[in-house]
Amino acid sequence: MATAGQVATSRQLALALFDDANAEGLAIESARSDVGFARKNVLIRIIDLGVAARRLIDAAYFIVAQEEQVRDLYDVELDYFKWLMRYSSRNNTHLDQVITEAQKALIQATTAPDANGEKPFGSVQLIGRVSYQGGRFQFRMPPDLVGIIRGPGKSHWLSLRITSLFTLGYARVMYDNLLPYANDGLTDWFALDELRGWQGEMGANAQIFKYFKRDWLEPAVKQINEVSDLALSYETRNETGSRKIGRLRFRIERKDMAERVLHTHEEAQAIYRTLKQEFGLSSDQFNQIAAERGSYTDERIQQAIERTRFSLRLGKVTKSPAGFFMKALKEGWVVSDAERQMIDVQQNLALAEQRVTEAKQKAHNVVAVQTAAHETTVRERMREEARTGRELYDNADRKQREDWIRSYLSSAAGKLTLKRLKIDPTTVDEAIALNDPDLAGDFSRFVFNKSKARANQ
Repeated sequence: MATAGQVATSRQLALALFDDANAEGLAIESARSDVGFARKNVLIRIIDLGVAARRLIDAAYFIVAQEEQVRDLYDVELDYFKWLMRYSSRNNTHLDQVITEAQKALIQATTAPDANGEKPFGSVQLIGRVSYQGGRFQFRMPPDLVGIIRGPGKSHWLSLRITSLFTLGYARVMYDNLLPYANDGLTDWFALDELRGWQGEMGANAQIFKYFKRDWLEPAVKQINEVSDLALSYETRNETGSRKIGRLRFRIERKDMAERVLHTHEEAQAIYRTLKQEFGLSSDQFNQIAAERGSYTDERIQQAIERTRFSLRLGKVTKSPAGFFMKALKEGWVVSDAERQMIDVQQNLALAEQRVTEAKQKAHNVVAVQTAAHETTVRERMREEARTGRELYDNADRKQREDWIRSYLSSAAGKLTLKRLKIDPTTVDEAIALNDPDLAGDFSRFVFNKSKARANQ
């Protein structure tokens, strides 16, 4: 059990953190140091209680655990109590509902089976009378609970800063039940009915494993892994002689303490993700940052992040982004105004060059389209001229036909076409002139042009 001096120091730390945070408008999850207490392992089965009401109970138990002596009535500032339970709403009607919910719920205290195999059990209200007025918050705690909260026994550290981050009721329930196993790394096999019982009443769908997994188990594991100091995974086991899943057990790893301090800082969430996922900092590097957090402020870290990203874009980081970041952080490297201006100039020049290239390409495309349209028009005109020329030829008398053939064979255009087609002019008669595909088109257009010229005379 903690000494009176240790208890007083912990309580004074919480009050000092509240004063600092209150001045900055920060919630408890943003506290610069951890706020919590050693909760006894037997106080984990809280049933039929929502997230907000659980925070209220956590805050009350913290106050009881940190007081120098047992009190009949615990009296603290209302704002301080709200800060501990991460309650930012000014809606006192809702606070009344949260208090009523906490007073109606029960905590079930259990221990290991005794020598006869019997497992002792007890049930008691979570909190006694509660009232608030004039800026003060007062509550009574059942004497049996006070003895357990403050007395000897196996315990685990419960961080109010971490628990305040939970938004899913079952995630918080699961966290409470698994936290005592954190040092072991592996839990017992839990029956599904026991897992469902952690929440209290869950509804009919929870009795079907695929819905229990989808709606409760997986979301809870995901949130615990995201916001807490634990990393969870689980495995299933079928019931004996059946393919039906009947039991689960969890593997638990504690996250590195230095990483956890950053990870549970609300204002450091984006920083943590950048350092961990984008730059790939190691646990040792996180420890270096945590050890110098007084000088490595969020602003300085952000400057080092910006410097690293800037240098990455310029291709100046050739080895380890994490190593470059740490050097930038330690030496206080920043992106200068001149460098920003240089990038702006380069971007403007590149944009101007891109626009010129795009304009040239656009002009080229326009010419190509116009050329294609012109070629299509010419081909259509030539086909029409050939068709008309053939009709004129078919409707002419024999003398006119023979005259057109002689004129074509003696014309410069006809000679050039016959030469290109490698046809001997002396072999060309009416049948060849009309049936050879290439020669027929050219000859028909010749007839069309001759007829057109004579019509214009």
